[in-house]
Amino acid sequence: MIAYTTLGVSDLDAAKIFYSNLLGVIGAEHVLGNERIALYGYDVSQPMLSICIPYDEGEPSAGNGTMVAIRAGGPEDCDALYAKAIELGATCDGPPGERMPGFFYGAYVRDPDGNKLCFCQIGPS
Repeated sequence: MIAYTTLGVSDLDAAKIFYSNLLGVIGAEHVLGNERIALYGYDVSQPMLSICIPYDEGEPSAGNGTMVAIRAGGPEDCDALYAKAIELGATCDGPPGERMPGFFYGAYVRDPDGNKLCFCQIGPS
């Protein structure tokens, strides 16, 4: 159902470094883009995460309550993405752990532009 989700960024080159390194942890890579947008995933037939300079070229803003959840795999994969994000300059917005025992494990960060990300396992790993 979802083709891609977009996050606004203020510096596309810096954001591409952040997301290329971060999403490389789960084997995702830069799939396509141009001078103001970059899309990451496994291929264009699967859901992707896009980062872009806003169309109006104004400051990007992270919505209150807006978050992108990235299916990471098991808890160890969530932990690895969380650690990589922090290493790359993200800030903690909720450390890794079970939120719904036996069903949901998540780790939360804010990227350098303030966008909230969740790295999660939903259901059995």
